[in-house]
Amino acid sequence: MKYKVDVYEKIMASRVVAILRKIDVGKAKEIARALLEGGICAMEVTMDTPGALEAIQIIKSDLGDQAAVGAGTVLDPETGRLALLSGAEFLVAPNLRADVIRLGNRYGRLVIPGCSTPSEVENAYEAGADIVKLFPAADLGPGYIKSIKGPLGHITVMATGGVGIENAEAFFAAGADILGVGGSLVNREAIANGDFQVLTDYAAGLVAKARK
Repeated sequence: MKYKVDVYEKIMASRVVAILRKIDVGKAKEIARALLEGGICAMEVTMDTPGALEAIQIIKSDLGDQAAVGAGTVLDPETGRLALLSGAEFLVAPNLRADVIRLGNRYGRLVIPGCSTPSEVENAYEAGADIVKLFPAADLGPGYIKSIKGPLGHITVMATGGVGIENAEAFFAAGADILGVGGSLVNREAIANGDFQVLTDYAAGLVAKARK
């Protein structure tokens, strides 16, 4: 349980989880350092990234206890177990799979399944999810999160999907506890140009919104 609490605290330190999808694994270390410098202490490498397991290992080895490193787009327990064996400290899924939640709980790892309805959110929580990802957040809208959090305020919710600095404040105001941010944060053009300061500045802007 303590392990889960430690990871949860890292996520809540910035209230932002960086989503590293299909990144260049050769630049994983620089990307992660830039995000950490901007104040983000939790990042997930999606499992549809070529070399995802290697990226998890690289980032965890480099950052150590400074950040929580997890695996995203975990569609089944087999994929989740591979990620855990590679050092993933938490698992994130786009959907609700009770067997993935059981896997995480079996090995004491935090799990964040994806949900879009009140029933899914409650079912995920009852199955043992630590945080519930409301996805796709931008399509559902901040008002939807506010409605969900009314009766289900005891559940920690992470808004993911189309979330960025331009709408972060609205989602936090609506009751989102955490934001999962991908493309707008992990800027492909900046990474290709080696301009990692762009990532740091964007990360700092998001964290500032979270702390308002």
